[in-house]
Amino acid sequence: MIDAPMNAGCRTLAVTDEVQGARVPVRVLYPTRAAARTETFGPYSLEVALDAPIDGERLPLVAVSHGTGGTPLGYRALAAHLARAGVAVALIEHPGNSRADDSQANTPANLANRPRHVRRTLDAAFADPVLGPHLLPGVAAVIGHSLGGYTALAVAGGRPMALPDQTPNGVAQPVPVEPDPRVRALVLLAPALPWFMGPGALAGVHAPLLVRTGERDPVTPPAFVEQILRGLPADTRLDYQVVPGAGHFAFFTPVPPAMVSPAFPPSQDPPGFDRAAYQVQLHADVLGFLRATLPG
Repeated sequence: MIDAPMNAGCRTLAVTDEVQGARVPVRVLYPTRAAARTETFGPYSLEVALDAPIDGERLPLVAVSHGTGGTPLGYRALAAHLARAGVAVALIEHPGNSRADDSQANTPANLANRPRHVRRTLDAAFADPVLGPHLLPGVAAVIGHSLGGYTALAVAGGRPMALPDQTPNGVAQPVPVEPDPRVRALVLLAPALPWFMGPGALAGVHAPLLVRTGERDPVTPPAFVEQILRGLPADTRLDYQVVPGAGHFAFFTPVPPAMVSPAFPPSQDPPGFDRAAYQVQLHADVLGFLRATLPG
């Protein structure tokens, strides 16, 4: 990773999931010395240099998996911070479970599709003629928020079960997921984990983990997350903290003022919690963890 000041470059990556028969939209942020400017992506803006030259070699590759019905742009500030520090960050938009298309939410198919989207994104990034030569070969990390936390654990060797209320016959059933040995580190932010309640569900997860939960999160309460994480192998490296006063969306970049509304949960925090201030700590924690766990 890079210590000299950098800007964040941004380019799109062509990714296809042949099983789902869908295009997987991916934007990659990376270090560049080119001048950045404010670019608008839907309702969000970011200081980046579009299609600028990539600066640096043996860059760690990190895939970001968003929450159910969400958007990868919700983690744009974290992604830009990592890119400026010398990390290539692939922001994945999960087809069928994003803000643009949520048609497969709460289905076993979605549970199988999401980890495969990560695998296909890693395949495409390493094979890309522009990005690939700058990457640390065969090594990646995954950052996942909410259902993205499920996705990260599944692609790293977890064995999930679809819940009875998600299956046609009302019986829990295994979710077909192929683990990816390239995934060497995981960052789980308010992870949604009920699909790993079965015995031995996390026995195959050996990558080090950084996990953050919100003290006042009713969606993924810390006590339940902690219960599931007890299923990790005893020798798994785990950096776990409960963020005081935080809710479920403390890990989501603050939204533009025009989007702040009680009707838009990602814009809301428990009273007294300063999301913008916490984001500074979050960025430092994630970068420090990646630097400690990934070669490069």
